[in-house]
Amino acid sequence: MAAERRRQGVTREETARRARISLNYLTYLEEQPADPTLATLIGLAGALGTTVAALRGGGIDLPPGQGHALLHPQLQDLGPNECRTLLSTHGVGRVAVSASDGRPAVVPVNYEVIDDAIVFRTASGSVPAAAADKEVAFEVDHVDDALSQGWSVLAVGLASTVTDPDAVRRLAQDAHTRPWAGGERETWVSIRPTSLTGRRITSADQ
Repeated sequence: MAAERRRQGVTREETARRARISLNYLTYLEEQPADPTLATLIGLAGALGTTVAALRGGGIDLPPGQGHALLHPQLQDLGPNECRTLLSTHGVGRVAVSASDGRPAVVPVNYEVIDDAIVFRTASGSVPAAAADKEVAFEVDHVDDALSQGWSVLAVGLASTVTDPDAVRRLAQDAHTRPWAGGERETWVSIRPTSLTGRRITSADQ
């Protein structure tokens, strides 16, 4: 609610007046975890020109980036240290490879960063496994539809299959999560970035 109100440049006082709720209650809704009534949500949706479903996060299953663009966006290049910081959290990233048939492919993988290397496990013979012994691109990003801002980091480097038993054992021990795809995915692939770049979109008004 607060993000939509700020995006439209409407004051909290004006929003409360339009929605016919008290200013103190709107302040509470914007600043504290709350469960407003349907009537309140309908009033706020009408005041902000949006829908109840949108205020409730109804677009959660839609691809990110469908929100409104910022009125005054600002695109910033990220330095190597900030790129490493953003990349260092484990999660889901995308590896761009040439598949066995020679066609390009971009595949999401659960990854970790261990000893400055991007590592993920996959199934032998799978598309991500084709990254081994090739220069590949790996991308991770975050998009905040509510605030219409986000960042992306792109790493480029040589990928290799981890074959040393001790190294494989250590990777398995340090992994925070197992691959969401499930199944037998015990082939570890490591990417040592030789290039690390990133960008962030924020509001120039901040």
